[in-house]
Amino acid sequence: ALKTNIGGTLNLVKLSHQYGVKRFVLVSTDKAVNPSSVMGASKRICEYIIHAYALLYPKTTLYTAVRFGNVLGSRGSVIPTFNRQIDDGGPVTVTHPDMTRYFMSIAEAANLVIHAACMTKNNEIFLLQMGETVKILDIAERMIRLRGLRPYIDIPIEFTGMRPGEKMHEELRHEQEAPSETAHP
Repeated sequence: ALKTNIGGTLNLVKLSHQYGVKRFVLVSTDKAVNPSSVMGASKRICEYIIHAYALLYPKTTLYTAVRFGNVLGSRGSVIPTFNRQIDDGGPVTVTHPDMTRYFMSIAEAANLVIHAACMTKNNEIFLLQMGETVKILDIAERMIRLRGLRPYIDIPIEFTGMRPGEKMHEELRHEQEAPSETAHP
């Protein structure tokens, strides 16, 4: 996470400045808000890198970040894991019965990243309106039912407990950040 996120971002930011790239968009995460894991901390540092370059070199590249929650169907999404577990007859593993996350589709995420690139004036973090949080347990139960099966009867659900650095509920912004509306709905 450190090498890829921080090193990769720093290299790309330097190259963007060197070659006069017009716009640079960092895809950040809600895990960067009050980070409790290496992944979240590394993304928060990436946001600081973008901020620093936006302040140091305001006339070359427009630097911005987009911060949002989980993308359904992406590599780290819970959906493929649940599908595999259901295909195998269970159990479906859920961290905690009350754990929630924000979700969006790949198409929504890609669209919003492109809009952020078009809208940036430099040095912004776009906080996307993610809607309501969703319980991970609700997703697991719905996926089981969509297969015509019964949760806890046909397919067991096991609670594995939270891992170190994992949050019960993600946040989209820091307390000191004062979001403002944009022209984009």
